Amino acid sequence: MSYHEKNITVSLATFSLILGYFLLRIFQLSQSERFDTDHVFRLWGIIIVLAIVATIVLTILTHIGSTIFEVIKTGDENPKIDDLKDERDELIDLKGTRITYTFHSLGVFVAMLAFVFGQPTLVMFTLLILSGLFAQIVGDISRLALYRRGF
Repeated sequence: MSYHEKNITVSLATFSLILGYFLLRIFQLSQSERFDTDHVFRLWGIIIVLAIVATIVLTILTHIGSTIFEVIKTGDENPKIDDLKDERDELIDLKGTRITYTFHSLGVFVAMLAFVFGQPTLVMFTLLILSGLFAQIVGDISRLALYRRGF
């Protein structure tokens, strides 16, 4: 697995776990009838902090772990890590970003429709966060698929 594929895999795993946590908490809030501004704002803050901290920490730990594995495997104390980004990597990243933006735009459209059809603004903003998380996951899956396809 290449350097860029490892980054994408870590991002995919991180955002999948965060999405699962977000959906679970939203379900719990709606079932206990605590879907109010205070609880939802606190959840948004947790999600944002989790996304930032988990992505940074897990990416660093993945690179440290893969470097240790490479040192053990090759016996070389200074393993060569291929982290250069060529045109193919840039193209895959651009295509993944386009897919991410497309899915997020569709999510924004659904959130605005929910608001137009009489849902509270809290639901609209929750749908915006949900669409952002979902779009990131779909973009990461498409990037991995493009890497695996060899394009």
